[in-house]
Amino acid sequence: MAASGALLVMGVSGSGKSTVGALLASQLGWKFYDADDYHPEENRMKMGKGIPLNDQDRIPWLCNLHDILQRDVASGQHVILACSALKKVYRDILIQGKDGAPLKCDESGKEEKLAEVKLLVVHLTGSFEVISGRLLKRKGHFMSPELLQSQFDTLEPPSAPENFIQISVDKNLSEIIATIMETLK
Repeated sequence: MAASGALLVMGVSGSGKSTVGALLASQLGWKFYDADDYHPEENRMKMGKGIPLNDQDRIPWLCNLHDILQRDVASGQHVILACSALKKVYRDILIQGKDGAPLKCDESGKEEKLAEVKLLVVHLTGSFEVISGRLLKRKGHFMSPELLQSQFDTLEPPSAPENFIQISVDKNLSEIIATIMETLK
């Protein structure tokens, strides 16, 4: 697998993105970002009320995440991002920034073209039953378990030519980490 400066741990809410990403970053000495930390307050409020986000909610957030990844990778920092990135277009924005977006991220009119972020996508997969069971046990998160079905409905799993691996959440955490580490070799 081609070397990447950035790794995206993706999947629906409750798939273990943050846990896997943080542990992997700790083991590799890479910087870790949890995309949930970058949601604007309006998005958090919508999700907390059980209202699914739409593209207009997500695109500026994804553009901001791309800019963070681009900045770190350009400075030589390896990074891991935990982000749902449910649709291919969302992953394209993380890689290409506003050039991958169907709607523009900013209206400044700048024609600045930054290099794409070379991204390895790690898709954590699991059944609705397994993941909903995990969500019901989770406390203090703004994402309501009722929104899980909308995430499964929205999900476009990665496929060729995307640079990705798929790992079942039925594996234990150490097996998931070992699989990713092996892929990075």
